[in-house]
Amino acid sequence: MTTTLNAGIDDQLGTLDRRLVALDVDGTLVDHYGHMRPAVREAGQALVAAGHEVVVATGRSLGAALPIVELLGVERGYIVSCNGGVVARIDVGVNGGYEVIDRRVFDPSPALEALRHRLPGAKYALEDAEGNFLSTERFQDSSFGVEAKGVTFEELLGVSAVRLVVFSTDATAEEFGRAVESIGLHGVTYSVGWTAWLDIAAKGVTKASGLEHVRALLGIDEAKTVAVGDGRNDIEMLQWARRGVAMGQAPDEVKAAANEVTLAVEEDGVVAVLRSLLS
Repeated sequence: MTTTLNAGIDDQLGTLDRRLVALDVDGTLVDHYGHMRPAVREAGQALVAAGHEVVVATGRSLGAALPIVELLGVERGYIVSCNGGVVARIDVGVNGGYEVIDRRVFDPSPALEALRHRLPGAKYALEDAEGNFLSTERFQDSSFGVEAKGVTFEELLGVSAVRLVVFSTDATAEEFGRAVESIGLHGVTYSVGWTAWLDIAAKGVTKASGLEHVRALLGIDEAKTVAVGDGRNDIEMLQWARRGVAMGQAPDEVKAAANEVTLAVEEDGVVAVLRSLLS
């Protein structure tokens, strides 16, 4: 089993050379079937073993992201989940293997009310402050990490949320994005996914805000930050990192936010980036 840093980091890697490497999951570390290829796993484990801070930064909920952390061999470190809504410290020696150190909740009711009128056929799910998922119309997704409990739309209005997810089969991602923009959502941060999928978090909460929290805790210089991602929810993260790398299949606006573009996930694009940090 490979181990990470914290204790004895100077024995592995000079402090000035240690980097914070933020990695998106879906479309970056794993393909669109959720599979991590051996070359990706090996490159990630090598980076961890070398003493770099490898931080999974994902829209997935914590429970759905932890298996990825394990595959990368991170035994002590940090994880940013729910698009920055939940930051946890990883330590295989503690009960459960992690400790949540930051959780940002918000009132989802204004967004829900606005969206219901503009997207009447949409499905909704939210993660509450305890990590439970509540959903309408039996809405379930692997990114939740747990089985969602079916509730009415009205019940969702009274729950504090870490993450609100909206899905519609009535429009493309572009049409969905235009519909959301026309609503003028206020007091929240949102990003449109590959399909007609919307992730909503508290105002100002993004992967970048979660990663900045981690960077400050670790005391790593801003110049030593690297991020790799492929989705619209990665834009702030790619702009935050000194070296932001977009995956080859990323939308044009994501590529525009990055310093460089690597190969697509089907071609193990993240591997070249990880290996470059070992040379």
